[in-house]
This record gives sequence, C-alpha cells and structure tokens, in this order.
Amino acid sequence: MTVTAVAQLESVFEPVIEKAGFRLVRLRMMGGSDRTLQVMAERPDGSMDVEGCTTLSHVLLDFIEAEDPIEGEYEIEVSSPGIDRPLTRLMDFARWSGHEAKIELHAPVPTPAGERKRFRATLMGTDGQDVMIRFDNMDARFPFRAVANAKLVLTDKLINEALKARDRAETTGTTPADAGADSHQGED
Repeated sequence: MTVTAVAQLESVFEPVIEKAGFRLVRLRMMGGSDRTLQVMAERPDGSMDVEGCTTLSHVLLDFIEAEDPIEGEYEIEVSSPGIDRPLTRLMDFARWSGHEAKIELHAPVPTPAGERKRFRATLMGTDGQDVMIRFDNMDARFPFRAVANAKLVLTDKLINEALKARDRAETTGTTPADAGADSHQGED
C-alpha cells in the first residue's frame, strides 16, 4: 500500500477513532490476499488496555459496516502501541526524548560520521520540523518527513520508567500515562 493510500485511509478512520475518545498512533494494511487493517491507538493520556481495544474495535466495525470505506475482504486488528512503541508523529520524538530508538530514513542523510540511513540512537527532541538524535557520541538532525520507520528500543530505563508511572498511578488513582506522560522529557 502506498504512502498516499495509507494517508487516505488515515483521513477516513482518524475522525472516527478520535470521536470514540482515542488517538490514532499507526494505521496500515498488511497482507496480500488475506488482508488485515492494523489500527494502533491509545487514549489521549497515552494509555490503552484490552477494554479500550474492544471498545474501539466495536466502533470501527460499526463504521466499516455502515460506510464500507475499503473495497474487498479484510480483518481488523486493534492494538495498543506497547512500551516499545512506534514513533509516528513529530511530537513523539520530543515526548520520548532521552530514550533510545531505532530509526530508518527514506534515504541516507549526512552525519558527522558520513551518510547514514539507519540509526540506533538516543532521542534528543525536536527543533521545528527536525528530529535531533545522538549516536556514537555525535549529534545529528534530519527532517521528520525523512523518517520511514522509528520505534523505541526496550531498555531497562524505559521499563523502569513505565513501572514507576504505573506505581504512581496506583497511588494517585490516575492512569499510568497520566502519572508518567511528562516524566519522559528532560530525564537522563
């Protein structure tokens, strides 16, 4: 499926997802003859549980039945982004600053170490529409639109932060994302 086709699907499904009280993280159509529409979403606070996936699945199935937005047969899969989540929006690179990520670009970009297309790097935030990273004790930046794929790396730091957020949430009665959403920025 082309980037344009995915963008068109996102424009069809995103308003339905938002109206249901969720935020689209990633949408993609996978498979050949047995296609699956994968919808990765979260609540505005960054949380997502089985109940949320079930609720959103029902909303999307009702929408698909009423509107038939995609030709042909396909399954639908609704999931949370998980702890080692994909980074799909510019704000994700700022929100997860200080954490390690695997990043693949559409084409190589110049860096202090020569041209590169793939990085395992620490996210250093954003500057305007640029993503800033640190790898091998060097800093690099590139336009967000150059990112083909990016995903957080499951590290002890990320796990510990998620556990702390969960513990704070249990103590205060908030969701884990409420307790830890802002703790990602500026921590080293």
